[in-house]
Amino acid sequence: MASDNKDWELEEGIPQVEDPFIQQYLKGRNALIAEEQKRRHDATFRRTLSPIAAQACKIVSQIRAREQNEVWTQGLDDATAHESDEILYPGVMFHHAKGRMEKTNLWKIVEKMPKGSLLHAHMDAMFDIDFLVDQAFSTPGMHISAPAPLITKQDFESALFGFEFVSKPETATDKPAIWSEQYEASTLIPIQTAASSFPNGGEAGFREWVKSRCMIMPEHSYKHHHGVDAIWKIFKGCFGVINSILMYEPIFRACLRRMLGQLAADGIRYVEFRIVLRIPFRKEGSDEPETDHAEFFRVFEEEMNQFKESEAGKNFYEARIIWCSLRILPNADLVEDMKNCIAMKQSFPDVICGFDLVGQEDTGRSLVDLVPILFWFKKQCAEEGEDIPFFFHAGETLGDGDATDKNLFDAILLGTRRIGHGFSLYKHPLLIDLVKEKNIMVECCPISNEILRLTSSIKSHPLPAMLSRGVPVSLCNDDPAILGHGKNGLTHDFWQVMQGLENVDLAGLAMMVQNSIQWSCYEDQTTAEWKAEIGEGILGEGIKAARLREFYSDFEKFCEWVVMEFAEFDEDD
Repeated sequence: MASDNKDWELEEGIPQVEDPFIQQYLKGRNALIAEEQKRRHDATFRRTLSPIAAQACKIVSQIRAREQNEVWTQGLDDATAHESDEILYPGVMFHHAKGRMEKTNLWKIVEKMPKGSLLHAHMDAMFDIDFLVDQAFSTPGMHISAPAPLITKQDFESALFGFEFVSKPETATDKPAIWSEQYEASTLIPIQTAASSFPNGGEAGFREWVKSRCMIMPEHSYKHHHGVDAIWKIFKGCFGVINSILMYEPIFRACLRRMLGQLAADGIRYVEFRIVLRIPFRKEGSDEPETDHAEFFRVFEEEMNQFKESEAGKNFYEARIIWCSLRILPNADLVEDMKNCIAMKQSFPDVICGFDLVGQEDTGRSLVDLVPILFWFKKQCAEEGEDIPFFFHAGETLGDGDATDKNLFDAILLGTRRIGHGFSLYKHPLLIDLVKEKNIMVECCPISNEILRLTSSIKSHPLPAMLSRGVPVSLCNDDPAILGHGKNGLTHDFWQVMQGLENVDLAGLAMMVQNSIQWSCYEDQTTAEWKAEIGEGILGEGIKAARLREFYSDFEKFCEWVVMEFAEFDEDD
C-alpha cells in the first residue's frame, strides 16, 4: 500500500521528504525550533546535564510517551463515554486523573524526585483532613457550636459552625441537639454527643460531613460555568472550620508533626508557609485564648526544631512563615495586623521571613489602593530596625486590564521578591521582561488554578507561556488538603505538569526545583544581598549555593536510580 501511495504521489508530482528542497525546509524548521528552545527557562540547565542525567531524562520521556498512549486514552473512541465521564487523555482534569496517576510509573518517578523548596503553601490548608477530624475526636474537651440550629440541606452545606476546647464541660445531657430546632444559639455540645445524634448517618456521617466542609469536593471543581466567585465562596468557608480545630495546642502540634513528616518524605527540604492568624490560639488545657500570637510561634518553632532532630527530619533544612493579612480588611485592621507582624518578627526573627496579602484578589482591595498602608508598613519596619520583604500574591485572575490584573504592576513596583500565582502575567510582555530583569520568580500552583476555576486543565494553563519566555518559575501546591490532593507534598503538581505539558520533561522539572532553592528565604537578607546571591547561583559562597550543590548531588543519585530501575524503557539498549 505504501508503494502504491508513493507511486501515485510521484505520478502527481508531489514532493517527497527526501527531496533536497524539502530537506532544506526541515533543516530550517529544526533550526527555528532549536533557536526558540535556547530562550526557555531550562536551556542552560539542559546544556549542563551529566550523561547519566541526560539518559534518565530520555528514559522518563519514553515512559511518559508510553503512558500517554496506554493509560490516558480510555473512551476516546466511544461516542457515549462523555456521559459517564470516562474519557481520559493526557492532561485531563486533576480529579479525573488523580486515582489513575498514582498507579503509574511516572508517578513512582516523580514521587522519588528531590523537590527542593515549597514556597507557596497556606499552612492551614495543608493538614490531612481525616487526621484533623480524628484529632478533634481524640482530644478531650472538644465541642461544636453554631450561631443557629443546623437543620436544612442548605444549613449543612454552608451555615456557620465551629469547634472549641472546654476544660470543664457541663455534664447535662438534656441540651437540645445542634440538629434540633430547639438548639440555643452558640451552645457548646461535646463533639461525641453531636456526632452520635447526627441525623445523616451518626458518627460516620458526621465525620464525612465535617470533612466535606473542610474541602472543595471534586464535583465543585468541575462546574467551571459557575465561575470563580462561586468556588471561592466554598473555598473561604473551609478555613474557619479547619482553624477552629487546629488552633488548640495539642491538635496543632500533632498535625504539624505529621505534615512536616509528609513534606520531608516527598523530597521537600525547606518550606515557607503562609498563614492568616485571625482565630486565637489556645494553649493546652486553657479556656482562654491567647491575646497575642507569641505562643503560636513558640510552639511552631519548637515543633519544627524537634522535627529537624528526628530521623524523619534529618535532611530537612527549615520551615519559615510569611505573615499574611487579609487584603479585604480596612486600614485600621491592617495597621493592627502589621504591628503584630513586626512584633512577632522581633520575638521570632528566624521564623518570620516576609509579608503578603491574601484572599480572593478579584473581590479584595487592589495593591494600588493599599500603597499608602504598605509604605507605612515599610516605614514602621525601618523605625523598628526590621526588614520584612514582600512576597505578594498578584495576577491570580482571569481579568485582562482590570484592577486585579494590574496588581502585577504594583507588585513589581513595590519590590516583591516573588509573585504568588502570576496567572495573568503571560498577557503582559513588558512585565515579563521586568520580572526577568529584576530576578522575580513566579510561584506557580497549577492544580489550585484548575480547581479554583481559572483554567479547565493543565493543558490550558499559562505556565508554558512563562517557561517559553524564560520566566523563573517554581511549582507549588497552594492548598493541598482543601483542594483534595489526599497527600501532602509536591508530587501531584509535578506529575500533572510533566504529564500534561510535552515541553516540560524531567530536566524542566529539575530546573524549577533549582529555582525554588535559589529564591528561598533561608536567611534574612537585604535586597542587594538577595539579588546578588540569586545571580551567583551555584558558583556563590552563600547558603543558597551550598544547597544548590546538594540538590545537584541528590538529583544525580536520583537519575542513577531512574536509569537502574527503568532500564527496560531505554530504547537505545
